[in-house]
Amino acid sequence: MKHQPLLPLLPRFTLSSLVLLLASLTLAGCGPQVLKSTPPKKQVSAPPAPGTKVPPTQRPYQINGKTYYPLPSAEGYSEEGLASWYGAPFHGRKTSNGETYNMYDWTAAHKTLPMHTRLLVENLENGRQTTVRVNDRGPFVRDRIIDLSYNVARELGVVKNGTARVRLTALGEAVTVRLADNRTDTRFLPHEDFRKGDFYVQIGSFTIRENAERLREKQLAAGREAVTVAYDRGDQLFYRVQVRAGATLDTAGRMERLLMEAGFPDCFVVAR
Repeated sequence: MKHQPLLPLLPRFTLSSLVLLLASLTLAGCGPQVLKSTPPKKQVSAPPAPGTKVPPTQRPYQINGKTYYPLPSAEGYSEEGLASWYGAPFHGRKTSNGETYNMYDWTAAHKTLPMHTRLLVENLENGRQTTVRVNDRGPFVRDRIIDLSYNVARELGVVKNGTARVRLTALGEAVTVRLADNRTDTRFLPHEDFRKGDFYVQIGSFTIRENAERLREKQLAAGREAVTVAYDRGDQLFYRVQVRAGATLDTAGRMERLLMEAGFPDCFVVAR
């Protein structure tokens, strides 16, 4: 399923991550209020200092009513899942980071990795591999973890079938620096390990607090640590029910799958 590259919305509240697998980014002054929760644990990433400008591509954004939370780092990232590709209909349009999409370039779209992250993409079905740079958001389909440019998809043998099972491995986040002799060079930035933190799985969002509290009580009765988070969207107040999912992204992923099987197919991981 193809997607139309969209620019992120303005930040809504303090959060996580990930993935398709999903993690977090803390925005000063606009975090959610946790109701009836245990004291939050120490965060891995410190919030931005007052006045620090958060890049638009690192802010939470919404697609089809679902909120995505860009990861603060690609350090240690590795994931397996389905890759798809997008081509001619989007060629020449703007990507989420403001570049012009070139289907013949070596780029890709990812829902939550930082922009300019370099990825090794391995097609597990035929053994081919190549590297790409993330410059767009997507694909917005639950079972797909990356959208490849046409050129990359052709190189990996994905074009004909439309999708393929791949393994993604982060090579680092790249920045371009200008040297003294006016040449440019690529440098990679050090980052903290985003796979460790304070993870939850969101299972519901309500405009009526009592409904959220009833769902939270059911989770408590089932032996799960659950909290209700108040979120002011600006035009309406929502109450989000989230289940504690552990201190690593792997354990959070297992809790997400467990809750999906328990009757919450649209649940997703967040972190604080």
